[in-house]
Amino acid sequence: MKKTIYIALSAVLLGLTSCEDQLDQKPVSSTTAENFYTNTNDFTQAVNGVYSKLTSYPSQVLWLGEMRSDNLNVLHDGNRDWQGINDFTPGIATTGFIASAWNDNFNGIFNANSVLQAIETKGNIITDAALRTRFTAETRFLRAFYYFQLVRTFGKVPLIEKPLTATEVESVPRSAVADIYKLIISDLEFAAQNLPVSYTGASIGRATNNAAKGLLGLVYLTRSGANYNIEGPGLNSNEYDKALTLFNEVIASNQYELLPSYSSVFAYDNENNKEVIFDVQFMSSSNGAGFPSHLAPVAFWTGQGISNSYGNGYGASNFNISKELKSSYLTNTLDVRNAFNIQLSYSQPFIKKYIEVAKRGTNGRDWPINFIVLRYADILLMKAEAILKGGIGTQTEVDDLVNEVRNRAGLKSPISNVSFDTLLEERRKEFLGEGTRWNDLVRSGNAVTKMNSWIKNDGILTINTVTSDYLIYPIPATQIDTKAGLYKQNPGYN
Repeated sequence: MKKTIYIALSAVLLGLTSCEDQLDQKPVSSTTAENFYTNTNDFTQAVNGVYSKLTSYPSQVLWLGEMRSDNLNVLHDGNRDWQGINDFTPGIATTGFIASAWNDNFNGIFNANSVLQAIETKGNIITDAALRTRFTAETRFLRAFYYFQLVRTFGKVPLIEKPLTATEVESVPRSAVADIYKLIISDLEFAAQNLPVSYTGASIGRATNNAAKGLLGLVYLTRSGANYNIEGPGLNSNEYDKALTLFNEVIASNQYELLPSYSSVFAYDNENNKEVIFDVQFMSSSNGAGFPSHLAPVAFWTGQGISNSYGNGYGASNFNISKELKSSYLTNTLDVRNAFNIQLSYSQPFIKKYIEVAKRGTNGRDWPINFIVLRYADILLMKAEAILKGGIGTQTEVDDLVNEVRNRAGLKSPISNVSFDTLLEERRKEFLGEGTRWNDLVRSGNAVTKMNSWIKNDGILTINTVTSDYLIYPIPATQIDTKAGLYKQNPGYN
């Protein structure tokens, strides 16, 4: 069932979001805020407005994640906006995808801060105290989500916990990553304690306590990752037991399970299924998705006899699955994920995971399919990671967790003594097209080595040597130019 939480909001509420360059925030006048919040439904709509910025998340993790990783070797037919992302060039601070990631996440944070302030000052309008607490918890979950995206993408960013005017924002410097994490963890702990286990009816798709626990577990894994001597998301914090506790709580809740069929997890007629912990909701015609078309070449659509309006606008570009990844899948021809995730019938294979041609909407930005952010298979494999990295557990537990996921993929022969590298490769095949690979590599501590090895082994001549500086993105040029000296560009970028 499609939900309503991301449908376009009223003109008043849309005032919470703007196109200002400075953090892309536009202050809402006190008069507007005062006039808007008059009943519980107004707060419902405002919280929905905080969810609305999630719709940019799939594009962020595909263009900035899959594109950056060793899953794809993308070839362009001209000067494409994503070219420098794929090729690891230092002059990408003006790239639109990077600016959008900054703006969309800070818009989400601004919306969240506006709602939290309104709840603090006018929350007594919500006469149901439990609902008031839930709204606060949902909003704090989303603020943490947006800040986590920013930290993983840019490292240090401005820490803003209340709505600010444009002038006030110009005095806010970037904060240390550790300080951003403090807010993220505080928000997710509150959300985990105060969100419901599940929802019914039109509320399905909202954040749950297990979504908060799963995301917080990933935050601890990420903080525990290598720092590469950069001010990025890894802090070498060794919090694997904290992550493990949270993953175990999600598993023990008995709310989720691996579906028997891998393809059914992503089926258009099976959204919000028992494997999905949190996803971004889309609905054709009123709130359709564009991500199924992102990494598919135009030639696919024309070859299907379908208008190239279903393409991504990038002409004859090819979004090629890397040779190394193809070989990894084909080490076992029984792996059902290979045929489902990859289109093999064209000159260069590409990711077709979300494409069901018969279900298409009116164009390539109107697919009626949700994007899964966190699912049960991820919880199982992150638990295995936490154990392998030093959390309390055994090798047998690790093997069992990995084999449970492999078994669903058709690989019935169990493996043993699973290493961290083996786990990473299993995650790579399980989550292809879900935007996890780049963050997995960075978290692993081996991103630079693995990327450069892949470039060499695949015989790629167009991608520059990867250095640790490139494990986070540059601050967008629009932000650097807003006020001289406010931000210093990340090392390695022009």
